Parts: sequence; structure tokens; C-alpha cells
Amino acid sequence: LDRSTAYLKERKQFGKALAEFQALQFRLADMATELEAARLLLHKAAGLVDGKAVDATKMAAMAKRLATDTGFKVVNEALQLHGGYGYLRDYPIERYLRDVRVHQILEGTNEIMRVIIARQLLAD
Repeated sequence: LDRSTAYLKERKQFGKALAEFQALQFRLADMATELEAARLLLHKAAGLVDGKAVDATKMAAMAKRLATDTGFKVVNEALQLHGGYGYLRDYPIERYLRDVRVHQILEGTNEIMRVIIARQLLAD
């Protein structure tokens, strides 16, 4: 998000900074909102895990799934905002995309997180 914000401020198209285009401003706003929502769920889950709450496992699975899916979505959007530059190694976005994708798989795939969540929701 920070890299995309800086890039939109510096990159010019049609004689003005990309940051001046409302559609791109909306994309940044959505990225920031989604990241904040994922952070809030992560912090809630961490507090429940620390407190050894009964639903800590379910909340941790929810947080892991949401945070990694949101991270991938936001980085993918950042790559789009960077255009072709997003794929160049001169810009870190291409590495961020590879790095964040693996987190959807490590420590239990997001599909397994969904299984954990659903089982706890459906338990008697």
C-alpha cells in the first residue's frame, strides 16, 4: 500500500500524477480498508489465543485465512497500479506477490482454515 501510494504520487500520465485520478484513489482506499479489517481480526484472534479462549482456534483460522487472502488481493492490486513496472525486479511488488502467495499455503492452506472454521461452526 505504501509503495503504491508513493508510486501514484510520482508517476505522471496525461500531464498529471496518477494519484489525481479518482478511480485510482478509490482503489487505494479499498486496499487500505481491507488491510485494516484484516489487521483488526488478526489482533482479535491473537488476544483470544493469548487468553486461551474457547473459540481461539476458530478465530485464528479466520484471521489467517482473511489476512493472507487480503494480503494477496492488495499486493495483486498494487501490481496492477504499477502497470508493467510491477513485474520488474527494480520494483519490489513482484517479490511481494510471490512472498504473500506462499502464505496462503504455509501453516495450513486456506482451504484447511475453512474446514477448521466450518467444523467449529457446525459442532454441537
